[in-house]
Amino acid sequence: MESGLVYALVAAGIWGTYLFALKRYFAGIHGAVLTVFVNAAAIAWYLPYAVGTGDGMPAFPTLDTAALAVLAGTIVIGGAGFLLSVRALAVGDVSYVAPIAKIVPVFVVPIEVLGLGASLDPTAVVGIGVATTAVYLANYEGGHLLAPLRRAVHARPAQLAVVSAMLYAVSDVGRRLVLDGFTFPTKVWVPTFLGGVAIAVLPLALRRWPSEGVRPHLPKFVLAGSGVAVGEHVTALAFASAPASIVSTLVNAQAIVAVLMGCVLLDEPGLRRRLGAAVLAVVGVGLIAI
Repeated sequence: MESGLVYALVAAGIWGTYLFALKRYFAGIHGAVLTVFVNAAAIAWYLPYAVGTGDGMPAFPTLDTAALAVLAGTIVIGGAGFLLSVRALAVGDVSYVAPIAKIVPVFVVPIEVLGLGASLDPTAVVGIGVATTAVYLANYEGGHLLAPLRRAVHARPAQLAVVSAMLYAVSDVGRRLVLDGFTFPTKVWVPTFLGGVAIAVLPLALRRWPSEGVRPHLPKFVLAGSGVAVGEHVTALAFASAPASIVSTLVNAQAIVAVLMGCVLLDEPGLRRRLGAAVLAVVGVGLIAI
């Protein structure tokens, strides 16, 4: 249990730093190009570990047509969610985008209730309200009380972050079906998901290829790929060592990490307000996950 909590906190730090790095070091690079090279680098970092530990790399499981469709949909929708989150970071402050983008469970719960027949706990309802309040606070800049709602509807970064959260929610439900329902091995899932997303966005990446080429960015891609590989692995260790409700809450504390780094290192405004929004988002996620 204690090791799981440590892994979850480490994962939150890794993913929060990754959000900050996307904003700070990859500005001007299209999300599809970024995805192709970072995911390829992450797979290259991850495969030696997967092959060299335990019983080695498991075989790809046998899936029927419906299961393959769920797998493909999970990968494509997850890739689309990442592209929109990168675009949201490109046009908005990381300290503004992160609290909004981390309300994924707000959309997961209705999908599970309506599509999978899950029951909605009262604490989950409260959690949805708290997480929605986080979006309100992130958009509040004084003035009329309805101004944040109008800004959330019309501000491009907020729109992209919300749609990204919706897509991630669908992808997360699909991931749960693949890993739990289809007994998909974790060691196979990580490279399959990362590689599938890279293949899915490759046509778009070729159309948005940087005019200066990718060679100047390769060291950054390799370094970011190592972070993604470690983040995926540490997150898996956390879920294997502690209850999912606790791990999910702690991992989503990445929003707090991203807000602090954005405001302190990039001089983004509204530290107290956006930090409060990030904390509310994490609390809301925690209530939903209970």
